[in-house]
Formats: sequence, C-alpha cells, structure tokens
Amino acid sequence: QFSGLLGTVYRRGNLSFTRDGNSLLSPVGNRISLFDLKNNKCETLPLATRLNIVCVGLSPDGRLAILIDEEGAALLVSLIGKCVIHQFYFHKPVHSVSFSPDGKKFVVTKDNLAYLYHAPGKKREFNAFVLDKTYYGPYDETTCIDWTDDSKCFAVGSKDMSTWVFGAERWENLIYYSLGGHKDVIVACFFEENSLDLYTISQDAALCVWQCDTELDGLKPMPPKNAAKENKAAEDDEELLEEPKGEEIHGKADPSEQETRNKVKYSRVAKYFFNKEGDFNNLTAAAYHKKTHLLVTGFASGIFHLHELPDFNLIHSLSISDQRIASISINCTGDWIAFGCSGLGQLLVWEWQSESYVLKQQGHFNSMVSLAYSPDGQYIVTGGEDGKVKVWNTSSSFCFVTFTEHNSGVTAVTFTSTGYVVLSASLDGTVRAFDLHRYRNFRTFTSPRPSQFSCLAVDSSGEIVAAGSQDSFEIFIWSMQSGRLLDVLAGHEGPISCLSFNPMKCVLASASWDKTVKLWDMLDSWRTKETLIMNSDVLVVAFRPDGKELAVAALNGQITFWDHENAVQTGSIEGRHDLQMGRKELDKITAKQAAKGKSFTTLCYSADGQSILAGGLSKFVCIYNVKEQILMKKFEISCNYSLDAMEEYLDRRKMTEFGSMALIDEGGGGDEGVAIPLPGVKRGDMSYRHFKPEIRVTCVRFCPTGRSWAATTTEGLLLYSLDSGLIFDPFELDIDVTPSNIHKTLAQKEYTVAIVMAFKLNEKKLIQEVIEAVPSSEVDVVCSSLPDLYVEKLLEFLASAFETSCHLEFYLIWAHKLLMLHGQKLKTKSVKLLPVIQFLQKSIQRHFEDVSKLCEWNIYNIKYALAISQQRGMKRPAEETMGDEEELDSDSDYLM
Repeated sequence: QFSGLLGTVYRRGNLSFTRDGNSLLSPVGNRISLFDLKNNKCETLPLATRLNIVCVGLSPDGRLAILIDEEGAALLVSLIGKCVIHQFYFHKPVHSVSFSPDGKKFVVTKDNLAYLYHAPGKKREFNAFVLDKTYYGPYDETTCIDWTDDSKCFAVGSKDMSTWVFGAERWENLIYYSLGGHKDVIVACFFEENSLDLYTISQDAALCVWQCDTELDGLKPMPPKNAAKENKAAEDDEELLEEPKGEEIHGKADPSEQETRNKVKYSRVAKYFFNKEGDFNNLTAAAYHKKTHLLVTGFASGIFHLHELPDFNLIHSLSISDQRIASISINCTGDWIAFGCSGLGQLLVWEWQSESYVLKQQGHFNSMVSLAYSPDGQYIVTGGEDGKVKVWNTSSSFCFVTFTEHNSGVTAVTFTSTGYVVLSASLDGTVRAFDLHRYRNFRTFTSPRPSQFSCLAVDSSGEIVAAGSQDSFEIFIWSMQSGRLLDVLAGHEGPISCLSFNPMKCVLASASWDKTVKLWDMLDSWRTKETLIMNSDVLVVAFRPDGKELAVAALNGQITFWDHENAVQTGSIEGRHDLQMGRKELDKITAKQAAKGKSFTTLCYSADGQSILAGGLSKFVCIYNVKEQILMKKFEISCNYSLDAMEEYLDRRKMTEFGSMALIDEGGGGDEGVAIPLPGVKRGDMSYRHFKPEIRVTCVRFCPTGRSWAATTTEGLLLYSLDSGLIFDPFELDIDVTPSNIHKTLAQKEYTVAIVMAFKLNEKKLIQEVIEAVPSSEVDVVCSSLPDLYVEKLLEFLASAFETSCHLEFYLIWAHKLLMLHGQKLKTKSVKLLPVIQFLQKSIQRHFEDVSKLCEWNIYNIKYALAISQQRGMKRPAEETMGDEEELDSDSDYLM
C-alpha cells in the first residue's frame, strides 16, 4: 500500500498549521503532507484528489480538513482517521476556503461570490455541506477571507481592489458596502483581535488600517420575519436553479446617506507603504497573528517583512529565497512562520525570535531520474535533471544532505556496499563519490575524452566503479581507492543504456542499443565473457540478488530472463499490454496504438528474488512473479489528472470545432493564439504558458529489507510498503491454538510452547505480549529450545518491534541470543534471510544513532555543569572533581 511521498515538499496552495502549532499541512500536488515539526517526521496522507490541490481549509479543532482542487472538487477529510468522509463539487474553481473560529460554518469564495455553508458536525450527516447564504458584492474575483474572533462577521477581499465585511447572521445595524482605498488587487484582509477593526493589504505593497465605530457586542440581531413564506419562495427559486443558492444577500457598493444612518461605519485611519525599492512593490502573500499583532508579508523577490501593528514598526526584513513566496502561515503561539515557494518547491519554517530555521526542505525542481536504497534500507539517494543529488531518511521522510557539485543532469546514483559512500553519474562527463560522514565530494572520476555518462554500477566490494557512455559507446572502469582509470571497455556498437554488477561475482553486465548484452569478467583482464543477442534494443538489465539470473528489458516491450552462466534464455514476459499508456492531450493517435511502441525502462528484483518490478512511460508499475511469469499486481502511482497522458480516451468536453482546448495558450496576454509544440520535445514543452508534465516512472527499486519499494515519478518519490497490521495470516494453525490457551500456557511458565502457539496464530499484539512476558534470565533457555522454523519468524518480529517498542535492551538481548545460538544454521540460508537481517540491522542502527547522540549530549551537559560549578568557586576539593571527570570519561567509553 502507498506509505509516503518524498522528494516533493510543496507545490501550490495555502499552508496551514495544526491547532497545537507543532505540525504543518502542506499541499503536494494532489496529496497532502503533514510535517511533524516537534518529532522531525513527515507523513503523506493516503488519499488524493483528482487534480492538484489549490485550497486547504482546516477546522479549528484540527480534526477535519477541506481539500479543494483546481476544478472545484472538494474532499472533506478526517485528519484523525486519515480518510475521506465526504465528496462535494463546487462546479467552478475556488479561490479560498476558511472555517469560522467556532467551527460551525465555513466560507468558500468562487468567481465574485462568497458562499456560507454549515460545517459538518460531530454527528454523521447524509449531506455534510449545507448551503446557508450566498453573498453578492464584489465585481471581480474574490481573493481572501478572514473571520472575526466570535464568528459573527467575515471579510472578503477582491481583485476589484475592494474589501467587503459580511455578517454570518443578519445584523440590523450592519449593511454591506465596500471598503476602497487601494490601487491594486487585495492580497489579504485581517480583523483585529476581538474587534471589527480591519487591515487590508494590496499587491502594490500598501496597507490600509480601518477603524470601526462599533464593538462586536454592539451588533444588533435582525427581528424575525415570516420565515415560512421566505422558505417557500427560496424553495421555488431553487427548483429552477442547477445549484442551490441558499439565502441571497446583496451588498451595495455605494449606499446612500440615509441607508448608512445609525449603522456600523468604517473609517480609514492610516495608510502605510512598504519599501518600494526593487521588487518590493509586488506583494504576493501575507499572514497576521492577532495575539502578538505580528504581520508577515512576502514578496515576489523572496524577501519577507515582519511588522508590528497597528503602529507599523518594522521588526526585521530578510530574504529566504530568490523565488516568489506563494503562501505564509503563522502557528498559534506566533513563534514559527511557514513559507511556501512554488517556483522551486521550497518549504521553510522560520523561528523569527531566534532567527533560525525549524525546517528547511526543497525537492528536485526538475524531474527525478534515478534512486537507490542504502544496504540497510535506512536512506534513499535520488538524482535529478536539476543536477542535484539528495539523500533522504526513510523513517523521517526528510532530506538531510544535498550535493550540488554536478553541472548537468544526474543520470544514475548508487550506494556502495558499506552504505557510507554515494556515487553519481552525470551528463557533465563526471562520476562523483560523496562521503556521508563528512558530506563532501572526495572523488571525481573523468574519462580521457569528454563523455556523457548515462549509467553507473559499483561492484559488491565497492572497489570497482563502472560508467557507460552514451556518445562513445564505451564503458569506463575506475578504482575507488586511487581514482585512476583502470580500463576502457569497447565492443558495443550503440549507446550504453544500463550497467549491472553480479552481487556474488565480479562480473559486469552491460546493455546497449546495439541489441546485445555483454558480460565482462572483471578478474580476467576485463575480457568479454559472454554476449547475449536480443531481438530489439536493450534498455535495462538487472541481476537477481543471488546472482544466478539476469533480467533484460528491451524496446519491443519484452522482459526476458537468462541463465547467464550457460547463455540460455529461461523465460520471457510480454509486458507491453500491461504498461497501458495514457493518451496525451495533443496526440493524433489513440493510446492503444501509441502503447505498441512503448516498453519498460526500469527493472528491479524483489529482495527474495521471486518477483520483479517494472515501470516505464505510464502511470502503472507492474510486479511479476518470475517463476510463473504472470502479472501479480499493477500499482497505479497517481490519479492526478493535472498531469498529461493520464486518460486512455480524450475528453469530448475539451474538444471544440477548432481542435483540443489544450492547444489554447492560456494567459498569453493580448495576442492569445495556438501554441505550436517544439519538434523533438519529449518531457512537455516549456514554451507553453499552460504546462502539463507527462506522467512517467523513471526508476523503481526494492528496499533491501524486503518491506517496501520506491519509484521516482513525475509526482515525486513514492514509497509503497507492506501493510502487515490488517491481515490475519495464521501459520500451521491447530484447533487448540487460541488466545485463552496461549495465556494459560504462559501462566504455567512454558514460554517456548507459548511463543510457538502465538506465532501459529500470528497476531502481532499477542506475540508481543508473550515475548515481553518472558523474564530476561529465561531468554537464553527459550532461544536454545526454539524450533529452527520459528527462529526466522522471531527475527522478523524483533526487527519490526524495534521500530516502535521502547524496550530496547530487552529486544537486544533476544536478538543477540538468537544470532549467537542459531548463527551457523542461519548462515546456510543467508540468501533467503538477507532481507530480514538487513531489516533488523536498519532498526538497530537507527536506535544506535539516536542513543549515541543522546549520550554525547548528556556527557557534554554534565561536563559543562561541572565546569560552571568550578568557576563559581563552589567549595569542592579539586581531587573529587578530577575523580568525577575520570568517571565520566570511563562512562562515556562504556556508552560509546
């Protein structure tokens, strides 16, 4: 099942802090990511809209969120259950959505109207969105909403340079008229705390301060009218309308003096201008914190200002990016400010008082091309067309280091067997090695003549680095130790498309467009050991983890399997029909015809070697059983129709007598015309103003632990993992194996029998209960008497338990005893058990890093406290202090 999205942290739309202020909701394409800033973790919710999300409305209690996409389709989402509660269609694009502070209503603005809906309550309602009122007033599109603290009124800003104050209920002394005073589009409007006083901010960097002559308590409710007649009239009107309008309320742009007598009046008391030097006059986003009176404004140049209102005192002005700031949000305490920059996909959380970053993340701003897992599955490295190499932590989903040494697109990345060195090949003619201890580029491999490297491989020892050239048809071999070029392997007659080392032997397989796969023996003068002839251009090769089988994907859509020792083909899969490519908006031929020329461009064996993953120019990733040569499952990596080549059939609603609506260049200014695509452009034409990237899978990789796999796609880096919690999977189950019998056996202190019974029932909570009931002194005896079959199962359970349990030492004792007592027997099944052992290693390694950091921090703190106490002249003998320090040093050695 889908478990996470890495590589993309923000696309477009508004950012929202949760109620406690510790987490941030960020729209990522058609999905939502939740950044837990306290625990330094990121989670992508397992739900998606049909198109990219443009508006997010978060309820005041933090339980519900409304996600609205580009066409106005909305999802009501539970953030606790992480599921969709209700779907609604607003019929037109929505500009903004906001819940009232009491959580009972929410306002949606589209076109030049504001719609007030009853918010879904805690009861289960058949229709969650009930329209209450429709507000007319602005002449142009609405841009922003803000509510008063008591939910009585809300303000709406518009592109017609006016701001309107509307009542959520009918108030006798509040008539609806526009507040002017601006010369550009209103970007944001904010009410003062517990007041009707208003701030309005426009795009030309002007701030107007509006003072109201009435307090919130001074609003008088409208006397009740004959409600039955009104309701009947409203129902008659709604029968004639496609969409119900609710109660219609019309504002007046220029009310007469008689109408405004004894009514709420607004007067402009001040107008301030931000610094107009350079690009300051293009204000793009703003946020206001009512309790601290803090105003944050962002500009198109990436600069932001912090002001204190109402006196407009500048606190500070900083630049956080060179791109336009698209969204700003302040958390409930007013300490953290979140900025979203859609140009480069940046997400920043700034603590303004200490002037430090809480979060600073940026994805690849061009497509990702390649990925690789570290040997323990804890890290993922990605390479992109932007020339960057990024390393991601799979448990936190954050990027912790970015290497920018390459001058052109990165084509391949890989880890060495130690997991501390990352290698990357690029079109700039270099292969670079990066050290993950010191975060530096410590080796750069180049060829005698400039070559564009298209693929990369490193042998299991990490000593030999190989890269293939796409222009000279040669393979370059370097030594990792010395950095010297060892040899240049020539023999292919076409560009090298893929390289792969045998995990068990020093044999290199190279695939080329000349319809051959060559096997090179690295230990025997780099000679060609074997040449496998194919029927079509070869795109990708992959060795099985035990090194006994080779999978080859060719341009004709076939995946073939070879016994490379004897040069015999053992099987083939016709995969072209499973690829199921979509039709692009401007394609002249159908998707079915286009798919005939398509093929898989990336392959990867599962950790146990029984399955193979394949992906290509399609929204599907296929997983095949190698032995049976059948399709096991197709994963649809995206349902985002904002991307091209998603639909199999063209939408007739988008076809006009002049051709597809996609040909119309949106936002072309005065001379809007037909956009002519550039010849030979594959990845979408950037000369369009209306740009739709094409959906594709560029690389798939299985995690060495066997628990998950990842794919680099147009959407970002998608992770899929096994969902072990929801499946009841008993093993060798007998009629006597019941939870009550297991508890009885446990009470009789027959621990081994209880463990075996628990594994037969195979319920994780029950297994955990039985394991944790065993005294630590009995672990040795239980491990020695455990049957071999259950040793493997117990190891797998320990690996998963390490991720969540706090009983660290107890589970370490179990793992140590099992490996010591059964090590020799497990060694004979090393290939089969390798994913489980790597899963265990990943979990222990993560705990080791956390605990070692904690110990170092504690040692430093205690030494610091001792030093301070000595300086203050506390009456303590010097000998005792020295003794304490020696004890600390010995403790630190023990902890490390």
